[in-house]
Amino acid sequence: MTVVITAEELSGLLAADGRPPVLLDVRWQLGDPHGHDRYREGHLPGAVYVDLDTDLAAPAAPALGRHPLPDPADLQAAARRWGIRSGRLVVAYDAGGSLAAARAWWLLRWAGHDNVRLLDGGLAAWQAAGLPVESGEVVPEPGDVELSAGHVPVIPLDGVPAAAQDGVLLDARAGERYRGETEPVDPHPGHIPGAISAPTGANIGPDGRFLPAETLRARFEALGVRPGVPVGAYCGSGVTAAHEIAALAIAGYDAALFPGSWSQWSNHEELPRAVGERP
Repeated sequence: MTVVITAEELSGLLAADGRPPVLLDVRWQLGDPHGHDRYREGHLPGAVYVDLDTDLAAPAAPALGRHPLPDPADLQAAARRWGIRSGRLVVAYDAGGSLAAARAWWLLRWAGHDNVRLLDGGLAAWQAAGLPVESGEVVPEPGDVELSAGHVPVIPLDGVPAAAQDGVLLDARAGERYRGETEPVDPHPGHIPGAISAPTGANIGPDGRFLPAETLRARFEALGVRPGVPVGAYCGSGVTAAHEIAALAIAGYDAALFPGSWSQWSNHEELPRAVGERP
């Protein structure tokens, strides 16, 4: 599976005749509500702003988590508003190592549009290559893409214990949140019993690009990932876990997402929680 595209490759496609890729700017960070403002200040030419909280998720609810999966009809309407047409290549990027853009990458694949890539290194890589940016808002011609749910695997809440027991369940949050030393957002600290700490930040280098496939493969295999063993991933609310799934795909492994993640699990008081370094 091809997951990423370089800035140089993308620039070539945009300059070529024919149907250019649809560019999605997913400028989002936890606790920073100014993604749209930063987009307007400067973005890839022709890129459309995508609001992660409203376009890539249903409204938050304690029983479902902070970023539940959107209704497929709502996602389709948003994707058409972004200008996505059936079969058209889509490239998603952000300004933070693809940690937010991966949510768009995963969701489009979940909804049946698998011709999607992540711009490796994001906006910084584009600018480092000396490529232009533009300011303002882009409103494209509406697309015609048809989307439906369920094209890549997800783990429901009641399936999480089995995912941890019978396979490898990776916790993509920072190590201190996994260990329960801090919890800035959700009701309780800690992690899902049986889950293994695998912080998403270790998937990328200092330049925000994904590490080489062989490096990622060695990392995940050291955590217990093996051919034939089911793999799942979760994070705080199902955003950075999508990045973990992208890194696993680069390494040659398919993985399922637990969309509700810790924000759903920790809101169910009857469910067990673990703290410390041990799974």
